Amino acid sequence: MASVFPCLFTGPQLNAQLEAWLSQVQSTKRPARAIIAPHAGYTYCGSCAAHAYKQVDPNITRKIFILGPSHHVPLSRCALSSVDIYRTPLYDLRIDQKIYGELWKTGMFERMSLQTDEDEHSIEMHLPYTAKAMESHKDEFTIIPVLVGALSESKEQEFGKLFSKYLADPSNLFVVSSDFCHWGQRFRYSYYDESQGEIYRSIEHLDKMGMSIIEQLDPVSFSNYLKKYHNTICGRHPIGVLLNAINELQKNGMNMSFSFLNYAQSSQCRNWQDSSVSYAAGALMVH
Repeated sequence: MASVFPCLFTGPQLNAQLEAWLSQVQSTKRPARAIIAPHAGYTYCGSCAAHAYKQVDPNITRKIFILGPSHHVPLSRCALSSVDIYRTPLYDLRIDQKIYGELWKTGMFERMSLQTDEDEHSIEMHLPYTAKAMESHKDEFTIIPVLVGALSESKEQEFGKLFSKYLADPSNLFVVSSDFCHWGQRFRYSYYDESQGEIYRSIEHLDKMGMSIIEQLDPVSFSNYLKKYHNTICGRHPIGVLLNAINELQKNGMNMSFSFLNYAQSSQCRNWQDSSVSYAAGALMVH
């Protein structure tokens, strides 16, 4: 069974668009072991996401874990897809049934319905970019899509521990799907620090505070930041899982660093009627 990527582009158009964005950025953090990248419409965040995907090394990557937040269904754990293949306008991506079997055996996961799978864009929006980044080795890799629910801090720790052994393997890549601040009345979030000047500057300051905490690779500080400011980072739980996995490996003496490479906003908010979504792209390197 396959899940299909609905698309306004034809394959060749999408391919050309992704190529253009990727050609404009540098691969300064290659090979990435994990990336954080946005999942909005490509017109809004495609150029930002390119900064993360440019760090992927298709020569060594063989398994790609895609962790996306659940937007539509209440989920207190993580869920696995019930299909074998995800179709994209570029080519089909195969789900790794062996890894799925290992994850399933832990008893920590549920199955998402086909409906949930098709409705959820947080994983879907990463599929064409994954296909593009890996096209030189397209028959040599598999994907492991994981829908991440509204996890408690202790659950983020448990899932982080579970995924840490996969993160330790240089042939694996983790794609963590998240947008940053969703600001405005339609998102019921209007934090504003006047000392920063215009509203969009305050949003940027708030996001960059969170980004620098992520770069410190400290899951507890990230949780505290979210409790204090309630920033509407939709992928906060996938990010929490990644930070906990990193934490686990650092305890075992592994040396890693995370750098954000790009930040963007869908528009610049200047008054209370405005709204915007922020995007950030970054990469984790193992030294």
